[in-house]
Amino acid sequence: VQLQASGGGLVQAGGSLRLSCAASGRTSSIYHMGWFRQAPGKEREFVAAIRWGGASAYYASFVKGRFTISRDNAKNSAYLQMNELKPEDTAVYYCTATGGSKYYDPDYWGQGTLVTVSS
Repeated sequence: VQLQASGGGLVQAGGSLRLSCAASGRTSSIYHMGWFRQAPGKEREFVAAIRWGGASAYYASFVKGRFTISRDNAKNSAYLQMNELKPEDTAVYYCTATGGSKYYDPDYWGQGTLVTVSS
């Protein structure tokens, strides 16, 4: 499975961005798609994930109510709508996919897309 993320950029605090992730290759093996992020000087952390064949979605506590993950199976794509962005959301965001039920333990990683939130 190959993952291609896009949509990062510079936005002011309080603004919105939408990240996209296109999957290719053996997409039939995908169980979850999701997003992780890594801020400068910090460890990579889980952001959100969605079940590929169902409606279940999972979020880190720090993004609940602000971020929404969605998917379009026909386009083999997942999206992360980020609202009410804060400077602490500044990070490289990575698209991920799992081949199993552990949404927090991805098997596949895309390249990152940089999100910068200015204060």
